[in-house]
Amino acid sequence: MAGTGAGSDGGESPPADSESIGSCGKAAVARLLQQAAAQGECDVGLGGAVLAFTGQKTGRSAQDKFMVADEARSEAIWWKHQKRMVPEAFNRLRTDMLAYLSGRNPVSQDLSACADPQFRLDVRVVCELAWQALFIRQLLRDDAGSDIGTFEPAWTVLCCPGFMADPARHGCVSETVIAISVPDRTVLIGGTGYAGEIKKSVFTVLNLLLPAKGVLPMHCAANHAIGNPDDSALFFGLSGTGKTTLSADPGRTLIGDDEHGWSDSGVFNFEGGCYAKTFGLNAEAEPHIHATTSMFGTVVENVAYDPTTRRLDFADGTLTENGRCAYPLDAIPFASATGTAGNPTNVFMLTCDSFGVLPAISRLSPDQAVRHFLSGFTSRISGTERGAAGVQPVFSPCFGHPFLPLKPKAYGDLFRTKIESHSPSCWLVNTGWVGGGYGTGSRIPVGTSRALVKAAMDGDLAKAECRTDANFDLEVPLSAPGVPPDILWPKSTWSNPKEYDAAAARLAELFEENDRTLAAI
Repeated sequence: MAGTGAGSDGGESPPADSESIGSCGKAAVARLLQQAAAQGECDVGLGGAVLAFTGQKTGRSAQDKFMVADEARSEAIWWKHQKRMVPEAFNRLRTDMLAYLSGRNPVSQDLSACADPQFRLDVRVVCELAWQALFIRQLLRDDAGSDIGTFEPAWTVLCCPGFMADPARHGCVSETVIAISVPDRTVLIGGTGYAGEIKKSVFTVLNLLLPAKGVLPMHCAANHAIGNPDDSALFFGLSGTGKTTLSADPGRTLIGDDEHGWSDSGVFNFEGGCYAKTFGLNAEAEPHIHATTSMFGTVVENVAYDPTTRRLDFADGTLTENGRCAYPLDAIPFASATGTAGNPTNVFMLTCDSFGVLPAISRLSPDQAVRHFLSGFTSRISGTERGAAGVQPVFSPCFGHPFLPLKPKAYGDLFRTKIESHSPSCWLVNTGWVGGGYGTGSRIPVGTSRALVKAAMDGDLAKAECRTDANFDLEVPLSAPGVPPDILWPKSTWSNPKEYDAAAARLAELFEENDRTLAAI
């Protein structure tokens, strides 16, 4: 297999009948769509969108991640969020996956990650299913297209949803496995049809490699002022907190919605596409994202639709609330052509607070910014991970603990260095509940969050009178253009102030417990 190195057990290659699409632009998308539909893998929706279902797995399988580390990195790996796999088990798994693929007409895509050519990572993705090949083509970058015939992947990803792992033979815990071998520069994905595993595996690899180059890999969205890439902003947050929504502002240029690097010279997108959640998607509130769901080649994943009209039902969460659409960045009319920008002037940390006690926006000192970056507090919305149900408060270091192969301190130290060097304004934005916790209060409107982010970037909040929240030591502006004052001071929205105090004290206690946990890692 291309991309394998020391530790391989024979250097197998993908089956000879795998097809390398290369860079064919829309023609490649059309061929993949046609192949997927002809093979019965998907339906074709309005406008030529691909309507696909991923089977039993509609989210990430967090408990099925494994890694084979090279000796030099083993001590630095954060083994809490990936299990160890011995090289022999990985080799058996790869051999069996290749045997499974033989004769199944897989599709090979030669793509790359990182818009900054200094850090470009060439990746070959071999997929059992054509619709998944289309998915990753829409999300990674097509910079590798000029290298047809000479492409040499730095890493290879092999994705076989129909292959069921054998825990006794392959050293895993279930029929599902996501295994990364650093010595072999290879990722193996089996037993899950959820295409997000491909994207996040590449992200995990970048999280492993880039810190040594002085680049902070980030689970965040980014945009910049129109005509001024040096006025950029980052939006950290887990799924469902509003990264995609708040960064997709027609008044600014979108750099990307999910994964970026921060080097000495600025910010760059890892990807060439977006992967937006669709549950509750509204054409009025999010017109540009909504429009992509009926565009040619957009992959719509796990969204209910009328079999006759092919109209999508974004309010139907029966199957999952983790429905998604994958589309190229240029489907957004105000997207960046380069995927790069200067160092950020504003950093937003988004949290979906199910307690309903954090202010809608607050200013963070550098020390507080590092604390909240390492804490990554939010509420997990059902469906993002397999087995998650309801709304659960969680702490996810660096807003992306499932994708961190190194210990959080490695990323926290890099983040501190970046903000001390470039002095961006840092903000905590609550896109969760107000007037009570989940089940009692109401979700902060998207329009309100947008207005607050705009006020921060325009400098209005820097001039606003502030008050300190004693529970969390946060500096809270008391006014913002177009925003009701009471929503800025959450206690005033609760009908019972004592219940607010109790909920705030409980969340503050959870933060302190998490601080102690991080200190012990």
